[in-house]
Amino acid sequence: MKKSIITFATAFATIFTSCQNQPKEETKPAKPNIVYILADDLGYGDLSCYGQELFSTPNIDKLAESGIKFTRHYSGSTVCAPSRSSLMTGQHTGHTFIRGNKEWQPEGQYPLEAEAYTLAEALQDAGYVTGAFGKWGLGYPGSEGDPNNQGFDEFFGYNCQRLAHHYYPYHLWHNQEKIMLEGNEGFKTEQYGPDVIHEQALKFLENNKDKPFFMFYPSLIPHAEMFAPEEYMEKYRGKFLPENKYEGVDSGENYRLGPYGSQPESHAATVAMINVLDDQVGEIVAKLKELGIYENTLIVFTSDNGPHREGGANPDYFNSNGIFKGYKRDLYEGGIRVPMIAVWEGKITSGTETGHPSAFWDVYPTFAEITGAKTPDNIDGISFLPTLLGNEDEQEEHEYLYWEFHERGGRQAVQKGDWKLVRYNVLNPDKTTTELYNLSTDLGEENNVAEQHSEIVEELSEIMKNARTKSEVFTFDATGYLQ
Repeated sequence: MKKSIITFATAFATIFTSCQNQPKEETKPAKPNIVYILADDLGYGDLSCYGQELFSTPNIDKLAESGIKFTRHYSGSTVCAPSRSSLMTGQHTGHTFIRGNKEWQPEGQYPLEAEAYTLAEALQDAGYVTGAFGKWGLGYPGSEGDPNNQGFDEFFGYNCQRLAHHYYPYHLWHNQEKIMLEGNEGFKTEQYGPDVIHEQALKFLENNKDKPFFMFYPSLIPHAEMFAPEEYMEKYRGKFLPENKYEGVDSGENYRLGPYGSQPESHAATVAMINVLDDQVGEIVAKLKELGIYENTLIVFTSDNGPHREGGANPDYFNSNGIFKGYKRDLYEGGIRVPMIAVWEGKITSGTETGHPSAFWDVYPTFAEITGAKTPDNIDGISFLPTLLGNEDEQEEHEYLYWEFHERGGRQAVQKGDWKLVRYNVLNPDKTTTELYNLSTDLGEENNVAEQHSEIVEELSEIMKNARTKSEVFTFDATGYLQ
């Protein structure tokens, strides 16, 4: 009996050793998922991790604690559509196709051109499932700019920026299907748009947990109108006095067609809305952890431009642009410098901070480098992956950053190193202002030193001239001054 036991043990050892000596199959690491959360009109100072003192954003702050915080990140533009176009094409507003908020009736905006090879298309071609949940604004339903025609397998939300002014919409879009929200019929307010969209985004995560995915989450919040669910309003009512009352459009033929609704408690609503967004960020992170894919997911949180002053919003009350001058539609730092936080467990060192200058057009090449996706030759972006991974000594820098804005007389800005040149009223040479700031000593852009540094003005002006290509659709005006 003892001999049998020894024989069995010897045989088992032989088999086990044989198995151990078999060549192992090489397993490729799973492609990382990407979740890109884009707030709408959230200022640099609207997060407690960026200095907000009147209210807190604990879930977004947790992202900053778990990853890297950028202190010198810039949006693609100072308004919605061109900022998103810059993100999707990897080009600044001197080159990207959509350079303004050009409307399309009855619903939508002027479409991104069919020839564009977007970030979503590149990730699709790299084997990613792609989904967009929130506000689009880059092409009316069914157009060449429709999200389904620009690389997104699934879209749920507002196609039209103008209709996205309303938090209790009559309908949303699921791909090519118009989803009517019966709870908002007439004057009813039973289905809060961001909540309806958020539910679909969480389903996308669940449905694609076993595949590499890219989830673009362009939230409406805190863009006007200033509306939040009552359970959130109750938390802040009477706490931010004196209140700011706004009288909008609450009935008639334009109701829920663009003009904002009235809000007698705009201060409370501002904080309530950001609370909703912060909770939704927390729920996305919790869902990734619940599904066991958090460690393999890069999460990025940012905003599309600076804080707005519409529908009762009062950024000065909350110091929403921090130490910076300017708001949405400005090309001063307050209009284009935005918070950005990135988290990637095991790859990005927690609790870090960087002053690397980066912009929306850098996101495309960064995600492409991470995923192995292809990038077109005409992008302006530079990957900031070395910065994410803590290798800033290997980080390539931009020669300059450039913006243009086609409203309010035409505006341009170029930044090179610490120097920034800003020009307003460029459509009228007799009224054009030339402003030069040294951001290393004047972050608030309070001291125009153009007269003292004519050679730098000349250098940056030359860059400004050559940084743009003519657009047949998005022009400053018929004079051709900036064409």
